[in-house]
Order: sequence, then structure tokens, then C-alpha cells
Amino acid sequence: MPGEVRAADPAMREVASLAALNAAIAASPPLVSGAGRAVLGEGPEDAAIAFVGEQPGDQEDQQGRPFVGPAGRLLDRALAEAGIDRAETYLTNAVKHFKFVERGKRRIHQRPTAGEVRHYRWWLDKELAFVDPHIVVALGATATLALAGKALPISRHRGETHFGERRGFITVHPSSVLRQPEAEARARAFQAFVADLSRIRRLSLEPAAGTSRGRAG
Repeated sequence: MPGEVRAADPAMREVASLAALNAAIAASPPLVSGAGRAVLGEGPEDAAIAFVGEQPGDQEDQQGRPFVGPAGRLLDRALAEAGIDRAETYLTNAVKHFKFVERGKRRIHQRPTAGEVRHYRWWLDKELAFVDPHIVVALGATATLALAGKALPISRHRGETHFGERRGFITVHPSSVLRQPEAEARARAFQAFVADLSRIRRLSLEPAAGTSRGRAG
């Protein structure tokens, strides 16, 4: 695919920092149709928790920051209820560009294909290697596919897991809470999401076996 960057490319082997990786991502052509600029990860490089979503949305593409649209605002509220400071986490997406179709003046989100997720997977793996979080959280099916390398139904795999050697956790994407058709269902889904985030916070404070990344709590 045009623009695809592989780990074998000499320029990529020489990327030695998160800043250099981000510069390379920003300079690379989009790997999905209709995309504009790359929306890079955000947060401290020593974050204990890294959240991985699907892809930027319309607001994220306009502002150049992850999780600033409706789903991001719901995530902020859930993080606050779970006792997690967003500023102390790392937020990124499996796919770095906004894939959409235009309908009139609106840009309608299109889910990335498995092939598109695979094209971006090296970027994500390298990014997480630089941040080296205590726990990596997959928000939704696309993030789970990117991190696990295969599709895993959220309903059956929700909870603590491992992505290779990385400690992980699978939960829903905040947009799925917003899509609940009834207020009562949205409230239940939101509280279940907060419960997951509370577990993630506790796990982030526990020392992981075989690592030196235990955090003071």
C-alpha cells in the first residue's frame, strides 16, 4: 500500500525517541482514505496507564488532539469518577488518521478495516515501547485487534489480559456508551465503564511480575 512504513525500513530502524517517531508519523502520508493530518498520542512518557482508542474523530482531526470529541468528554467524566487524572495518562489511537466519508457538510466516521489497522500496528507498538506504561488499555474492538493482533469479542474478553508481554485490559470504547438508545441503558453502561477504569487504576498501582515498573500508590 502506498505510504506504508514497515519496521524494516532503514529510516524507521533509526527512530530513537517518541518525539522522533511522532515527527515521522506526522510526515508520512495517511494510510486511510480521506484523512488529513495525523493525530498523535498525548501524555507523559512515563505514564502508568496508556489508553488506546480506534482512530481520531472529526473534532480530534480539527484540533489535532486525541479524545476531545463527545466520546472524549465522556471518557474524561468516567476517568474523574474512577479517580484517574487524565493528565497523568497516555492517550493514543490504533489508527492515527481520521477515516471518513463526506455527506453534505458532515464528515461521517468510517471504521478502519483490519488491513488498515495492521498497516498502523508498527507505529503503535513502537509508541508504546517508548512510553512503556504499566498497563495498556484497549478501548473497543479496533484497539483490541491492534494490540492483540486478532479480533477478540469484547463481551467475552472484557477485563484483565496481556498483549504479548504487556499487561493489558480490554474494555468498551466510550462511544459505545453514547450509542446506547435509552437513558437507563446509557447509565448502566457508563457505570460499568467506570468500574473497569477503577480496576485499571488499581492494577496500575500494583507491581507487574517480571517488570521494574511498579508505581507508588
